[in-house]
Amino acid sequence: MTTEPTRERAPTEEKSGSRRDRERPPAPAPLPHPVVDNHCHLDIADGEWLTTDDALAAAHAVGVTRIVQIGCDLPGARWAVEAASSYDALVAGVALHPNEAPRLAAAGRLDEALAEIETLAQAHPKVRAVGETGLDHFRTGENGRAAQVASFRAHIDLAKRLDKTLVIHDRDAHDEVLAVIDEEGAPERWVMHCFSGDATFARQCLDRGAHLSFAGTVTFKNAQPQRDALVLAPLDRVLVETDAPYLTPTPFRGRPNASYLVPLTVRAMAEVRGDDLETLCRAIDANTDTAFGGPW
Repeated sequence: MTTEPTRERAPTEEKSGSRRDRERPPAPAPLPHPVVDNHCHLDIADGEWLTTDDALAAAHAVGVTRIVQIGCDLPGARWAVEAASSYDALVAGVALHPNEAPRLAAAGRLDEALAEIETLAQAHPKVRAVGETGLDHFRTGENGRAAQVASFRAHIDLAKRLDKTLVIHDRDAHDEVLAVIDEEGAPERWVMHCFSGDATFARQCLDRGAHLSFAGTVTFKNAQPQRDALVLAPLDRVLVETDAPYLTPTPFRGRPNASYLVPLTVRAMAEVRGDDLETLCRAIDANTDTAFGGPW
């Protein structure tokens, strides 16, 4: 590990909570076998409530020994590459978030930004993923959706050409995401980030070769469809993530999330699936290597 990368971030979509909500939750009991947080935004929290060094140390102490750092705009993608170069525990994913694509297109900068993402994707062997990309029909209306689709197609092509894992953001756009995947052809390795569908959609993704990644949302009371999907998923296709600093698992929903809270989600997943905890942890660890092109 070397010095921390310089933090440079565009404004995020989500607002910080109250002072009370930003209190750090206590660390859960360590897991019986290491797992990987396959989707984290360390840069968003860095310097605000938990430094990168502290976040990695806290995660390692509870058995979350590796993290995939995701950059989803140009500043974040640059940060992810630098961080992966600086920390042994990290690999990186780089992309333009689907809600970033319409803004760039409106400014006439989408092609330029996609070209930089391609350069960053080739910048270091620890850049394992192109993502998060995809479609978001929650925050982006009809006027921005053509740009989202164009960006999504470009990212799929990039992942295939560079043999990188494709990480997909899908919000309220299940059918449309699969339509683009079917038209473009899925890359060898692809992950449905923060899986938000039901068992039927899970089956459609699995049949196309996807790994399904479950976040703290699977612990929420209203997430029975996601729990049904989790039960359906074969053991060798299940991943876990935080999407930190968002989507903090129960019972700390509403506070900022971090990788050291992954054990809360994994324990809930094991209970839902009826799996032995250590067996699930070992599977998640191995599955992440498969999904992201090997160990690191």
